[in-house]
Amino acid sequence: MDKALKTMIDNMPDKTGKSLEAWKKLLKEKNFAKHGEAVKYLKTEHGVTHGFANTIVTLSKEDNQSAEDLVEVQYKGKENLVPMYDALIKFIKTLGSDVTITPKKGSVSIIRKRQFVLIKPATKTRIDLGFKLKDKPTNERLGDSGPFGTMCTHRVMISEDSDIDDELKSWILEAYNQSV
Repeated sequence: MDKALKTMIDNMPDKTGKSLEAWKKLLKEKNFAKHGEAVKYLKTEHGVTHGFANTIVTLSKEDNQSAEDLVEVQYKGKENLVPMYDALIKFIKTLGSDVTITPKKGSVSIIRKRQFVLIKPATKTRIDLGFKLKDKPTNERLGDSGPFGTMCTHRVMISEDSDIDDELKSWILEAYNQSV
């Protein structure tokens, strides 16, 4: 968790009168359809500043979507990619008990001490796999990070099951080993 966000959450009871969990419970009872409506409610009815209100609403929405829901949404209309995603996750889970799989809105972060792989359904026919591989030269298959920017150093495009081969697994393992 980001240090500033953690500080904000820690300060929430003193600054707003309630803990994050208490605010989440209140918002769940109200069941607002739109983000802005919930923010306005917290500001006008409870005197919460905009920054705290926005944070509370954003974090309460994250609770409404489970990890499975986030992945399901990513692959909506791209269901043909799910077997490849599942194969990647199955291999990643063999790396060690210190691996955390964190689905987000548009991708899945694979984290040890830090993110070392990012899985993103890029198109209806392709998954992009981003890597953090320090000082690793690119080649025809292991390209530069492309649309991942600074989140990753390299990218591999996966279009079929056979792309999840020993070479790809060795790069995943190498990224895992570097993420200590």
